[in-house]
Amino acid sequence: SVPACCSARYNLALLACLGFFLLYALRVNLSVALVDMVEPNTSLVKNTTSNVCPEHSSTINVPRNTTGEKYSWDADTQGWILGSFFYGYIITQIPGGYLASKIGGKLLLGFGIFGTSLFTLLTPLAADLGVGYLIAVRALEGLGEGVTFPAMHSMWSSWAPPLERSKLLSISYAGAQLGTVVSLPLSGLICYYMNWVYVFYIFGALGVLWWFFWMGLVSDTPETHRSISHAEREYILSSLKDQLSTQKSVPWRPMLESLPLWAIVVAHFSYNWTFYTLLTLLPTYMKEILRFDAQENGFLSALPYFGCWLCIILSGQIADYLREKQNFSTVCVRKCFTLIGMIGPAVFLVAAGFIGCNYALAVAFVTISTTLGGFCTSGYSINHLDIAPSYAGILLGITNSFATIPGMVGPVIAKNLTHNNTVGEWQTVFYIAASINLFGAIFFALFASGEVQDWAVSGYHLHRN
Repeated sequence: SVPACCSARYNLALLACLGFFLLYALRVNLSVALVDMVEPNTSLVKNTTSNVCPEHSSTINVPRNTTGEKYSWDADTQGWILGSFFYGYIITQIPGGYLASKIGGKLLLGFGIFGTSLFTLLTPLAADLGVGYLIAVRALEGLGEGVTFPAMHSMWSSWAPPLERSKLLSISYAGAQLGTVVSLPLSGLICYYMNWVYVFYIFGALGVLWWFFWMGLVSDTPETHRSISHAEREYILSSLKDQLSTQKSVPWRPMLESLPLWAIVVAHFSYNWTFYTLLTLLPTYMKEILRFDAQENGFLSALPYFGCWLCIILSGQIADYLREKQNFSTVCVRKCFTLIGMIGPAVFLVAAGFIGCNYALAVAFVTISTTLGGFCTSGYSINHLDIAPSYAGILLGITNSFATIPGMVGPVIAKNLTHNNTVGEWQTVFYIAASINLFGAIFFALFASGEVQDWAVSGYHLHRN
């Protein structure tokens, strides 16, 4: 095979990694800044904090920079502001995948991130104009981000040799976890030392800067790349020659009737249920039950995502090693990695509900739970490219549409179940998430496939990988 170092395909993976880093930084920075944007007395009526655990954060708050504008938004309004992103995000998933197959992923991904960055720069202005404007801007950011994953999947269908898929995709998508890791504590520091508006200005400007590099250095296919070596181009094209379809029309019907596709849908939905529930509610759990302020400690909020990032990178290397050197079948690797990445988190999540007030263990369990989830990237997450490389962008659009629903309803359901903030109520939340994860893992293990599906190859000729 062609050396990886400085190759066009690895350059693409690194630039994509930076792109997804910025996308997630732009997505999560609001949840940190919001704490500073709201007048303290309106943020949340002091909940009847359960007296299960003793107080133990006795930090004296240093007066910080208070030049930022404050708004009197109640808890419901804040919920709408935080949720509005997903309403835009869900709309552009399937159109994104379809468009990428028509105009190419480069422009779509480039302008998706560029647009999101521009709207991020406009966030402080929108907040000043009123809450409706802010919700609109966030929904528009969601529209921009919605096309990015399908566009990237679509690009990898022409760039990733089958035996390097897990490696290349895990590098590019791991940027998302890293973006969460860096931007949670960093946004906190920016709010603390400067002013919340700079959270949006700094990340927005970086996104615009990235766009120039992306447009200049990347191309949609190996054939159109300016500086790719002849050897690498031949290597990629020959590895994919029997996998891509030349049909211009999308085989919607056989696609939607395909059980392996629904296996990915169920796994993706289940995984995201746990992921979004944790992302939005973990600080609440730590604060209300464990009486431990996660916001004071941005490092601890970021720890689970750092673990997940490491796990994604490592498991991507391991997955391809098993397929190439140990002759494990693709479907075997995808199923095993999905089982580890969904049953592992379920076990530790339930355990987190039973450890009483030991918050060190709570942080450890939640970190292990999120870290093990990283195995899913080399599991169901890139399985779209195994079963239908030509339509991978569209398939991801379909599964990600379903997988965005937990981001909209999961936290709402969890909030409704924890009115009194008792440990019992929270155990129910963890139980629900764990059982959904378990179901998704088993469904995927039963019905997933690692072969290119007949409908995904031109003329439906059989091709065994």
